[in-house]
Amino acid sequence: MTAAPRIVFLADAGPVVGGGHVMRCLTLAEALTRAGAVCAFAATPQAAALLDIFAGPAIARLPVDAGEADVVAAEAARAATAWNADAAVIDHYGFAPEHEAVVGAAVRRTLVLDDLRRPHACDLVLDSNLGRTAADYPGLSTLAGTAFALVRPAFAALREATLLRRRGGGPVRRILVSLGLTDVGGITGKVVASLLAARGDAVLDVVVGGSAPSLPALRALAAAEAGIALHVDTRDMAGLTAAADLAVGAGGSSVWERCCLGLPGVLVVLADNQRPNAVALEGAGASVALDVDDTDFDDRLRAAVTALVASPAERRRLGEASAALCDGQGADRVAARLLALLG
Repeated sequence: MTAAPRIVFLADAGPVVGGGHVMRCLTLAEALTRAGAVCAFAATPQAAALLDIFAGPAIARLPVDAGEADVVAAEAARAATAWNADAAVIDHYGFAPEHEAVVGAAVRRTLVLDDLRRPHACDLVLDSNLGRTAADYPGLSTLAGTAFALVRPAFAALREATLLRRRGGGPVRRILVSLGLTDVGGITGKVVASLLAARGDAVLDVVVGGSAPSLPALRALAAAEAGIALHVDTRDMAGLTAAADLAVGAGGSSVWERCCLGLPGVLVVLADNQRPNAVALEGAGASVALDVDDTDFDDRLRAAVTALVASPAERRRLGEASAALCDGQGADRVAARLLALLG
């Protein structure tokens, strides 16, 4: 009997980089587990805090000290060796090729997740941004484009029924506000305050993490204003996304969850690495993109949401364009390719 492949993940996390790296790695880890692999996270304290909320017991934690990239790489290699890992998945913008090589020396194969078209030392690169191709990573085996977007199966399970409901039109009853669990810079509170005059009669479903800087202000606002529903560390993003008629969301990996369910809305660029994909999505007619650093961001956000609330035709156009980009099956495709590499 062949032993199950053992795959260790290393994902960056923290108040600045947010939790998206951990969440998309967790999606892939769950797909690999379904395919028969055994997965673990070489987890810094910041990553471990997210795993404690969102990961199941089948995915082990291998403690790793936080620190500079060379320290984290050495710690992850040590953990991978002690755990007898066959492969490593690395999702860390702070890593250069030499750090990837340190981890790679401890395993047979490495997969790197990227959005930035950087050089790498690995066996396989995954970049699921719109318009990316293998030519963006010369000399490397590459999984490129939205077919490989990492989306949890709960979203794909709701896709058919949700897209059918959206084709029926109707008013905007619920607006999903999801700008990252770590709420970088307190952006969620600022956006919710801007939306109060633009939402019409819609309920705002506001998603934040338990340590979000905006959370105290949001709790006070929800107590004072009808129509604000707070969802703290929710495990039902698929249900909230399916129920929403419009979204204001961050430009990270959660974009593909909204696309899978054809949810129209405004994409907010919170970091430089999100900008190229946001521009591509807007160019494809799949989203309205706004940059949080724009001096008139609040005014443009209110104007965009007001216009979308008033236009069922525009919401339908955006939703259909976004749904065409992502079918929600990418995690299984990536898992199959990584396992094939391991033989």
